[in-house]
Amino acid sequence: MDIAVRRPGAGEIDELATLDYGIFGEPGYSVVSIRQFYDLAGPLLKVAVRGGELVGYCLVLPSYDGVSGWFMSLGVRADCRQRGVGRELTRAVLADADRTPLRELRLTVLPDNAGAIGLYESTGFVSEGVAADFFGRGSDRLVMVRRRR
Repeated sequence: MDIAVRRPGAGEIDELATLDYGIFGEPGYSVVSIRQFYDLAGPLLKVAVRGGELVGYCLVLPSYDGVSGWFMSLGVRADCRQRGVGRELTRAVLADADRTPLRELRLTVLPDNAGAIGLYESTGFVSEGVAADFFGRGSDRLVMVRRRR
């Protein structure tokens, strides 16, 4: 699949919010949240573009301590999944994260999402275990961590 991975432009915030909603539905990120992520993340917010359309995105945000952070989101449009888009986004955002003081990144994923877990493991994340009710009652998540040496 011919895609380009890059930082989005400020004029693409609405399109990015629409993409997020199309991938995740409710509760997705609002336009306001995505604008704030755009301002906070800098090069740690990436989009995948195919034929002039956004087809995926990835976001890492630093924590308050400056040396750890969260791999907040990886989303790829349904018609572009299983084609390496998520892997390219992940590699690009991790390469930029590795050029920062961030030494440790965490993420959460549904415990039964084998495809995502495999992708994360292949990029250096390891399981820390399942956190019960992470996003509320009945919303368990596998917590994974990637430590830079």
